[in-house]
Amino acid sequence: MEKKYKVVVAGMGKRGMHHAATFQANPRFEVAGVCDIDQTRLDAAAAKLGVAVKGTDAGQVARAVKPDVFCFCTLANVRTPMIQAGIESGARLIAMEKPVALTSAEGLEIRRLVEASGVQVVVSHQHRFGTHYQAVKDVIASGALGHIHTVYGTATGWMMHMISHLIDYMRWYNGEAEAEWVMAQAAGRGKLADAHPSPDYIGGFIQFANGVRGVVECGAGAPDVPEVDYWWRKCRIGAQGSLGFAEVLTGGGWRAVTTQRSSSGEGCMNYDLDMPPYVQQMADWLDDEARVHPCHFESAYKGFEIMMALIRSVAGGGQIALPLTAGANELEMLQDSLPDRKVLLSMPMNAKEYLS
Repeated sequence: MEKKYKVVVAGMGKRGMHHAATFQANPRFEVAGVCDIDQTRLDAAAAKLGVAVKGTDAGQVARAVKPDVFCFCTLANVRTPMIQAGIESGARLIAMEKPVALTSAEGLEIRRLVEASGVQVVVSHQHRFGTHYQAVKDVIASGALGHIHTVYGTATGWMMHMISHLIDYMRWYNGEAEAEWVMAQAAGRGKLADAHPSPDYIGGFIQFANGVRGVVECGAGAPDVPEVDYWWRKCRIGAQGSLGFAEVLTGGGWRAVTTQRSSSGEGCMNYDLDMPPYVQQMADWLDDEARVHPCHFESAYKGFEIMMALIRSVAGGGQIALPLTAGANELEMLQDSLPDRKVLLSMPMNAKEYLS
């Protein structure tokens, strides 16, 4: 009989409930404890999930349950204490929301804690499991695009929400190649005070060790994706090669054009479809350490380093070499360096989020 793994979920908002419901629906897991600082939301979640152990202190709940999996879906400003709570509970696997951290100084500390503890960590870049994302990966892997020279990603949402996803899938489409350096520019201070603090718009270049160039844009100045209506899903990620291109639209399927043929398919961001395989592969990794989860921490950390290097380039100018060797507070750098001028928009629809 296969082992059933106990789970604690901290943060019972929209994302936390997605995780908890998916864990609960999988026969390999049991949600044994939940946590939220909002008592009303906590009580409602515990009742809906049928969970007896609940509390407003994640560490206390985790120590009481002694879970196999500690999952947290909290705001980004409490990453380190959540990682510590998971490690101290004795959990074998920590499942966390992106981004890895808000600064490289915190990211380095989190990586030190993870490496010292030996805990497995998964970061929620679960769009990899979308069939339209995987269709593009399959086209690239088939060689139909020829020699890949460019990968790209755009999103009209702001950086701390979206760029972690863009970079992760760009790296995936580029065979997880190492990044050597980045260069970037940014504009707009409005989202620096957001719970996901960001410039209103950032655009940059990534040079990969295999010679591929990455181009990424995020925020108010990023290009429209007119094929997609829902604002948060106006994301385009793809690859260009010597024989054609292939790209996925988060809210609008995929398409590829090569010298041999054109092809396309449907697909849309859908937690009900993407989350079950994302969660199942956590069980697979717990069963067998050789079956490493595709969203494992080290992969996510490399994307996180790229994001932090982009911010450093914005703040200090010029190219930033990778990997980063010392931590810094990139948010303070942005506060000190971004001009106090309103961002210019790529489309009127962005005014609601960036100019209101």
